[in-house]
Amino acid sequence: MTKRLDLTGADFRHGSLDDHSFTRCDLGGANFQSASLRNAHFAGCDLRGADFRWADLRGARFTRVLTHRADVGRTDLTGARWEGARLGGVTFEDVIDEPRA
Repeated sequence: MTKRLDLTGADFRHGSLDDHSFTRCDLGGANFQSASLRNAHFAGCDLRGADFRWADLRGARFTRVLTHRADVGRTDLTGARWEGARLGGVTFEDVIDEPRA
């Protein structure tokens, strides 16, 4: 069994991660504030408590991710897809577009 990549609490603020793929990562509490994540793909990741405020998530895909208590407020979600994601307690405040399954 492949071990998960531990990026707990990583700081990606203002980063440019367009088209990046995160697979089986622990990104709990990671800071993605104001990051560009256009067309990024998160697959099988733990995003609990991650902060995506002011991020550009246009076209991003979230596949089978855990997102409990993540903050996705004030974010551009145009074309973003949430497939099999657990969205309990996620904050979607003042977002552009709506989360789609």
